[in-house]
Amino acid sequence: MQTELIHVGFDNHLALNRVVAVATPNSAPIKRMVQRSKEERRYIDLTSGRRTKAVAVLDNDWVALIAITPETFAGRVEAMRSAAVEGGNGSHSGVTAGVIAAPQARPTR
Repeated sequence: MQTELIHVGFDNHLALNRVVAVATPNSAPIKRMVQRSKEERRYIDLTSGRRTKAVAVLDNDWVALIAITPETFAGRVEAMRSAAVEGGNGSHSGVTAGVIAAPQARPTR
């Protein structure tokens, strides 16, 4: 299995296969989720000191704060996937993304 990394601004990347949802940080439920994750120290701040424009919820109950809008994030995902379908690596479309190999599971005996 391979991990796709998506550029979320300021030389920060996020593992796309771990993202469950991306939302704006303006609603009360998202604000509570972010506050709770900060209290539990289960968050990753990828904003580099900029304003949080989106919150990514990860599959392990962690929260990632990112400095690009959900629309920009979705556009980068779409561009990366369309470049992959065309056989490219996405570098010609202005989208920075990468693929790294995940550790292989041990065979069971």
